[in-house]
Amino acid sequence: MQRPTGVTIISVLAFIGAACLFFAAMGMFLGGAVLSSMAGRPGVGMIAGIGGVIVGAVFLGIAVVDLVLGIGLWKLQNWARILSIVLLIVAVVFYALGILRSVLHFHLIRLCIQAIFMAIDIWIIAYLSKPNVKQAFSEASV
Repeated sequence: MQRPTGVTIISVLAFIGAACLFFAAMGMFLGGAVLSSMAGRPGVGMIAGIGGVIVGAVFLGIAVVDLVLGIGLWKLQNWARILSIVLLIVAVVFYALGILRSVLHFHLIRLCIQAIFMAIDIWIIAYLSKPNVKQAFSEASV
């Protein structure tokens, strides 16, 4: 069975996300270095440099996970489908908490944006759980 179109789209989006996160990580590394060299006081410069490295490393780690998931989805590996569903469920929980926070603080625009992203994640979970998509992943592993 060939790869479903939706899986191809999700995989390509994972590759694009990994590339964006890689460039963001490089920007954080560079930004931390620039801020640390420009700081007037040594302590502030050190904090800026360390902060840039920490945030850049987190971005780089997420980029690697995104790249591995994209490759796994592209090759129709069932572990990538399952891991994607688990990570999307975690994201939906955080979006739900963000929506609750937006309701409590009356941030309508933030609420709408989080609701849209949450709906997209729920749609992807439902899509990856469809029988024909599951079958494509199970046939590729045999």
